[in-house]
Amino acid sequence: MQVSFVYILLCSDNTFYTGVTENVYKRFDEHQDGKHFGTYTYTRRPLQLVYYCQFMDIEQAISFEKKIKKWSQAKKLALIEGRFEDLPNLAKKNFKK
Repeated sequence: MQVSFVYILLCSDNTFYTGVTENVYKRFDEHQDGKHFGTYTYTRRPLQLVYYCQFMDIEQAISFEKKIKKWSQAKKLALIEGRFEDLPNLAKKNFKK
C-alpha cells in the first residue's frame, strides 16, 4: 500500500497551493526548483511547505485535496495553524475579508 500526502505550500505572493503526492519532500523540491514551467507555483517562488498530512488511501487523499482547494484563505490558515475548532465557522460563503 502506497502512502499519499496532501500538502499546502505558502507562495511568495501569500497565496496557498494545495496538492497531493506520494513523496511530499521530493514534490516540494520540484515546486521550489521550478521543475514544471507554467504551473501555479512557478512564478510564485520561493515557497514554504506549511502543512501536510498522510493518507493510506490515495482516493481519500485526493478527496481531501479537492475539499481544501475550495476553502477560503482563512480556513486554510486555520488548518495550517491547527485551529481545528475554527474550521466549521470559516466556510467560504460566510467569510468576508
